[in-house]
Amino acid sequence: MNKTVKVMLVEDHPEYRDVIDLALKDQPDIELVSQVGSSERALQILQKRLNDNVPDLVLLDLNLPGKSGLEALPLLRSCCPSAKFIVLTQSDNESDVLCAAQLGASGYLLKSSTVNQIIEAIRTVAEGGALLGSGVAKYILSRLQSRLSSVELQDALSQRELEILTLLGEGKLKKEIACQLNISTATVATYIRRIYEKLHVQNAPAAINQAYRAGILPCDPKGDPPDHHNDL
Repeated sequence: MNKTVKVMLVEDHPEYRDVIDLALKDQPDIELVSQVGSSERALQILQKRLNDNVPDLVLLDLNLPGKSGLEALPLLRSCCPSAKFIVLTQSDNESDVLCAAQLGASGYLLKSSTVNQIIEAIRTVAEGGALLGSGVAKYILSRLQSRLSSVELQDALSQRELEILTLLGEGKLKKEIACQLNISTATVATYIRRIYEKLHVQNAPAAINQAYRAGILPCDPKGDPPDHHNDL
């Protein structure tokens, strides 16, 4: 790299700050110019320029006392618009990752990352790149694949098949579905057979459970699909 990357660390655990401090001291192209235990203190430094060394990059924890990292991120960016931000946290919550990205973070690492991974992330982001830690990337990819599978599964079913699957999910029998949709019981049976074939299942409970897992049918407030004992 052509210049030394000046880093601010916003982290409330002294022991973890010491770990980062020790790791960065050995890097000729990275300098830890300030380390603080709260977002309020970081804002104070950047607003009043209490430290002459304005950071090129900020390592920001999310779970901070007082104002959280996510709450502080847009304020920190407004104080130091030229700085890059890497979230360094224990949270692999999808909403935290997406929110941090929307608020302008260029990187998201878990604290389980090695010091070498953190150092390389600093260099990558400082050079204009973006980075998700391997643990976070796998998590997001898994969620994305799950969502894609849900969309593919939903697209595989016709509108009528989705209607019937929904009614099955409500615990209705074939004759009740036929009456509600104004079609014959035999027609309902044909649709149900097609649903089983498309979902690769053998019976109604299996079809319903798969639909809940894929997100086609909404879970109840407790997050679990209802029990179904209908003999379809």
